[in-house]
Amino acid sequence: MTRQEADLFLVSHQGAFPPEMVPHIYDMLLRTPLDQNIMLRSLDFKNPTVALILSLFLGYLGVDRFYTGDIGMGVIKLLTGGGCGVWTVIDWFLIMSATRRKNYEMLLRACPR
Repeated sequence: MTRQEADLFLVSHQGAFPPEMVPHIYDMLLRTPLDQNIMLRSLDFKNPTVALILSLFLGYLGVDRFYTGDIGMGVIKLLTGGGCGVWTVIDWFLIMSATRRKNYEMLLRACPR
């Protein structure tokens, strides 16, 4: 991938990854073969802000966890009413970083090492 393509990728996915990992992601993108560019562009990264909004309004149903791909945690949250509300409040503070971490893990799986 060229520097311009890597810059464009990071700008178009701004805020989707942990800020401390952006330099590592940039280097990883530069090492990515050109034939994988299309595959990287097609990845469905989750928006941390959307995850927070879902957590604020529907967190007690586990919708935030379903959105980020944590199906098991979403089911448990759904069955317990968000851990009687406690888990819901905790997720208000943690869901954005959890979403960024999930996006980073998805990118790591998609890029060669």
